[in-house]
Amino acid sequence: MDKVIEILGAIFGFLAVYFTIRQNIWCWFFGLIQVMLYCFVFYTSKLYSDMILHIIYIFLQVFGWYSWKYGGANKDTLRITLLTKRILWIGLTVFISILVGYFMDTRTDASCPYIDAFIMVASLVAQYLMIIKVLESWFFWIAVDVVAIGVYAYKELYFTSVLYVLFLIMAIFGYFEWKKAYNQKLIYES
Repeated sequence: MDKVIEILGAIFGFLAVYFTIRQNIWCWFFGLIQVMLYCFVFYTSKLYSDMILHIIYIFLQVFGWYSWKYGGANKDTLRITLLTKRILWIGLTVFISILVGYFMDTRTDASCPYIDAFIMVASLVAQYLMIIKVLESWFFWIAVDVVAIGVYAYKELYFTSVLYVLFLIMAIFGYFEWKKAYNQKLIYES
């Protein structure tokens, strides 16, 4: 049964990223199903930071849907923007990853506590930046995907590893699609 849940989670995860690249609001529906399934997968694999991440993702899926549907706080169409203060975002990601990793290492029987913590923290940063349509969110996703592929293969979550290989490819593609849309917006506004 664990493998069936993992396979279904992988299918819905693929659909979520596919629709995200297309800037289609259905990404949030498929993402919601995926994250609920993966809460179970990561709990049974003792990847507790990932499990916590997916619990948080449940709420972020709803927030993401709302932001994309209603354009965020300004009630206008949400447009792709560029990240400011990149060093701050990267530094914050590393610092919080170390803190969460230390907690998981000293307080739980977590498997791969520091790497799993990085996956959690960098994913939350990427998810937040994606919700507000920041182009560089894809760079955070690429970093998460590269690290996650190894961790999930190590934990024998092979379907999830394959999913993250696909996520990596899709994140690279997503970056270029969003960059193209951003550049078209600049041309249109000129």
